[in-house]
Amino acid sequence: MYYKGYYHLFYQYNPKGAVWGNIVWAHSVSKDMINWISLKPAIIPSKPFDKYGCWSGSATILPGNKPVILYTGIIAKKPKPGYQVQNYAIPANYSDPFLKEWIKPDDNPIVKPTHENVSSFRDPTTAWFNNGRWKMIVGSKHNHRGIAYLYRSRDFVKWTKAKHTFHDKPDTGMWECPDFYPVSTCGTNGLETSTLVGGVKHVFKVSLDATRFEYYTIGTYNTIKDKYYPGTTFVDGWAGLRYDYGNFYASKTFFDPGQNRRILWGWANESSTALEDTTKGWAGIQLIPRMVWLHPSGKQLMQWPIHELESLRGDRLHQTDVTLNKGEMLEVNGITVAQADVEVTFTFSSLDEAETFDPEWSKLPSENLAMEICGIKGTKQGGLGPFGVLTLASKKLEEYTPVFFRVFKTLGNKHKILMCSDATHSSLNKKVYKPPFAGFVDVDIGKKKLSLRILIDHSVVESFGEGGMTVITSRVYPTLAVGRNAHLYLFNNGTESITLEKFNVWSMNSPHVMN
Repeated sequence: MYYKGYYHLFYQYNPKGAVWGNIVWAHSVSKDMINWISLKPAIIPSKPFDKYGCWSGSATILPGNKPVILYTGIIAKKPKPGYQVQNYAIPANYSDPFLKEWIKPDDNPIVKPTHENVSSFRDPTTAWFNNGRWKMIVGSKHNHRGIAYLYRSRDFVKWTKAKHTFHDKPDTGMWECPDFYPVSTCGTNGLETSTLVGGVKHVFKVSLDATRFEYYTIGTYNTIKDKYYPGTTFVDGWAGLRYDYGNFYASKTFFDPGQNRRILWGWANESSTALEDTTKGWAGIQLIPRMVWLHPSGKQLMQWPIHELESLRGDRLHQTDVTLNKGEMLEVNGITVAQADVEVTFTFSSLDEAETFDPEWSKLPSENLAMEICGIKGTKQGGLGPFGVLTLASKKLEEYTPVFFRVFKTLGNKHKILMCSDATHSSLNKKVYKPPFAGFVDVDIGKKKLSLRILIDHSVVESFGEGGMTVITSRVYPTLAVGRNAHLYLFNNGTESITLEKFNVWSMNSPHVMN
């Protein structure tokens, strides 16, 4: 949230080790979301209503610029993973812009499960206001049905459960970290969470405990019934749209009133072993904050790294109109390729070389279709693609993480664009998880042009295809391609020649202040 000139990030943290457990609400503040000052935890287990853990939740700014936190407290260890209730906390001193001290009033918990699943009842959202009441939702499940329960309150303390669910869907499992917010149907500006008028659609997102992926739909909020209805063209389930088709979970958005934008935060866990995490002394990261808005088509959301990130750009390499024929690679020199910002626009003269989309692939699991195809095809020679960037590559290519496009021809002479961030060859360490993450890019390929931006930060590769239409994050752990021993290449392994119309790479400096 944004309060008195500072961004506040609250996050789940184990102060006793690099493994899950002993969860508290850690707290950091920033002027620009790039340089962060770490404060003492805002909320720690200390009372009967959160004795065994202070789990995830959200912040809301009440009238009078008064922040309040809603969070899940664990009151008993059983049934596993814990008996869950919803609590609130308020600042001890509203005049303190750092909000260093928080009070947990004794009238907690404010929401207790009655007929709900007590071990799957968590992660209250940012509240919104309409029809004289505050509203918030809590994620849950019943058997295999994902559920978002709606609660209403006049005073933010006494909450009443709605008679019906806010939204639910069979065969999706536990809905963690639900998020619900409005987006404007015109332009990129964000909207305050209670906004209802002026060309508005609503986004509903859940994190799927069963798959460890997220999905979202865009739809309509009925303020009379207090129910959410996904648009009829959206897949409401595991195969639905994702913010990020890679290592990205437990995300949360907030409205930034200072710059009139909606910001998306996402968490990336480790793909290494627990022993390796313990050895290095930390596990899990918050990814670069992203601005999020509705695509003009209304079919999906768009994402882009916040502009403040560009303040870390250092030395720059710039090239234009470079052609890569089949099998050719171009090495990028003169920058810190293990910590870099890459922007490249690829063009091609024809679609004729696009490979045929194999009809047999329709039998693959729909929720991971792109990932399955990336695993099958990889960077093997193709027609129109694969072309892209080899990140964090060793000198002899024993290790590399390619981010690339492949274009396929489908029935009716249409085209399907696959974007991959393939960690299969990212490390010689056989113990780490190395998935071929991938997603499709819903763009008109008739312009014969595709763009890619990649943020590389040692073990993190965040990739934005076509201006943020498709985003993929990979966690990778090279053993050779480390620091100054890392290399960066542009490549084309398709029969169709590719032109680098515009290519910029910056060395990225580290923030001045980091947690």
